[in-house]
Amino acid sequence: MSAAAFPYRLIATDLDGTLLRCDDTVSDRTRDALAAAVGSGAAHIVVTGRAVPWTRHVLDDLGYQGLAVCGQGAQVYDAGAHRLLTSVTLDRQLAGVALAKIEAEVGPLHLAASRDGLDGEVLVGPGYALVGNLPTVPLAEAGDLWSAPLNKIYIQHPTLSDDELAEVSRQAAGGFVNVAMAGAGIVELLPLGLSKATGLSLAARRLGLKAADTIAFGDMPNDIPMFAWATRGVAMANAHPELRAVADEVTASNDEDGIAVVLEGLLER
Repeated sequence: MSAAAFPYRLIATDLDGTLLRCDDTVSDRTRDALAAAVGSGAAHIVVTGRAVPWTRHVLDDLGYQGLAVCGQGAQVYDAGAHRLLTSVTLDRQLAGVALAKIEAEVGPLHLAASRDGLDGEVLVGPGYALVGNLPTVPLAEAGDLWSAPLNKIYIQHPTLSDDELAEVSRQAAGGFVNVAMAGAGIVELLPLGLSKATGLSLAARRLGLKAADTIAFGDMPNDIPMFAWATRGVAMANAHPELRAVADEVTASNDEDGIAVVLEGLLER
């Protein structure tokens, strides 16, 4: 198949709940479909909420050599060179104001934070329920939260749901930070104006590609800006209702090779 026969020049895939199955693997079928699409002239960019240190091992396992957008758009990472190309950090003073405003509305929060850099640690404070088994460092002193540049702060509340906490946080602090809901138990405070679309547009520009060239796959509300940027957005069957509502198409779930289902159909045209 010639490059011109494949209708998109860029395939942007979220990682958790989208490219990765629930056992944190990528199926052979999905690997083969992506390889065929790339062989037909498309580029593949992973676009994930995970910062680089939590993403590298997945990319290395895939044999992925291209660009990856990490940290909800904060980082553009060259996987082949193991090099961080761009990085946006959170204004810690604004983040402190945002946290104070949110806590004034809902009471004390449980906190974690992602430090900037290729080897940036994830600090986890008391009461914060970590999702998954990725490496973290205990946050022993509250002041340590602000001692080094951060990509994001994670917040949890003892009684509010993720959707409720995200909504209250936007209302209370949306003028100081961006608020993203990236998965179960994962509400994040990000640099103002930052989203997956920001990082994806930067990475695409490096490849000479545009929004009109792009099909995007995702599963959570933090993928909404990416869908708005791309010419086509495909939600997984397991996607959050907010993302499904704005998707151009809903495919099978991440455990049922939803990305492969779509790519195989495009390759067969």
